[in-house]
Amino acid sequence: MSAVVAGASAPVTGATRRPRGGLFRAILRNRKAVVGAALLLLFILLAAFPGLFVPGAHHDPQAIGDLPLQHPSGSHWLGTTGLGQDVYAQLIYSTRESLVIAVVAGLGATVLSVVIGVSAAYLGGFADDGLSMLTDIFLVLPTFPLIIVLATYAGKGNLTVIIIVLILTGWSYGARQMRAQAMSLRNRDFLESARVRGERRSYIIVVEVLPTMISLIVANFLGAALYSVLTAAGLQFLGLGDPNSLSWGTMLYWAQNQGALVNGLPAWALSPGLAVALLGVSFALLNYAFDEISNPALRPVRRRRARTAS
Repeated sequence: MSAVVAGASAPVTGATRRPRGGLFRAILRNRKAVVGAALLLLFILLAAFPGLFVPGAHHDPQAIGDLPLQHPSGSHWLGTTGLGQDVYAQLIYSTRESLVIAVVAGLGATVLSVVIGVSAAYLGGFADDGLSMLTDIFLVLPTFPLIIVLATYAGKGNLTVIIIVLILTGWSYGARQMRAQAMSLRNRDFLESARVRGERRSYIIVVEVLPTMISLIVANFLGAALYSVLTAAGLQFLGLGDPNSLSWGTMLYWAQNQGALVNGLPAWALSPGLAVALLGVSFALLNYAFDEISNPALRPVRRRRARTAS
C-alpha cells in the first residue's frame, strides 16, 4: 500500500516544479520575438556606439563637405546632402535621438496609463467616474492635429516638448486596457485576503495587482513606443522639430526641402524612412510576440508532421 502512495505522489511533486527560464525559452521559440529583438538590439548598438559603424573620415555627420548632392559611391555610401554632409553618417548618428524618443515617450505614456487605469479600477466610485471620463475625452480627441497645435505653440523645435506632447496624447488607449484588466482582478481572492490583512491600497496595487499585469504592461509600452516613433518622425518631417538635430524625421525634412528625389538621390530620402519603418517593425513584432506568449489562444497552430509508418 505504501508503494502505491509513493508512486502516486511522485508525479504530483514533479508537476509542481516550474521550469527555469520559461519566459526566455518562450521568446526564443517565437519567431516574431526573435526577429523583433534582433532588430531592436541592432538599433541599440547603433545608438550606443555609432562611431563603430561609420568610417573614420565621416565621424562628424554635420561636417560640411566640398561635394554636395553626390550619388552613392565608395567614399559616400548613401551620397551627400545639399551641404556635402555624408548621408550614411547622419543616418547612423540619428538612431540615438529617434530611439530615445521612442523609449522615453513610450515609458512615460505607459506609466501614465498604469497609474490612471489601475487607480480608476481599484478605487471605484467617484474616482473611477472622473478618471474614466478623462480617459474618454483623450480617446475622442483628434490626436495628430492636437499634437501639431501643442508642438507648435508650446515650443517648436524643443525635443523635451515633443516628448511631453507624445506622452500626453499617447496614454489614453493603454489606460482603458489597464482599467479593464484591473476590473477583472478587483474581486479576486488574493486581493480580498490582502484587504483582510489590512494592507494599504498603494501596497495592494503595487505588490498584488501590477505583477499579474506584467505582460499587458510590456505590450502597452511596445505599442506606445511604436506610436512615439512614427508620430515624432511625422512631426519632424513637417518641420516641427529642431532642424539642426540629428534624427530620422529631420533627415526626411531636409531631403524634401533640398529636393533629394528631384536631384536623383532616392537613397537620401528612402534610408531614414526605411529606418523608421524597421524600428516600428521591431516594436510591433515584439508586441505581437508578447501577446502570443501571454495568451496561448493567440499562438499560431503548428501542424505536426505526420510520422511515416516504418
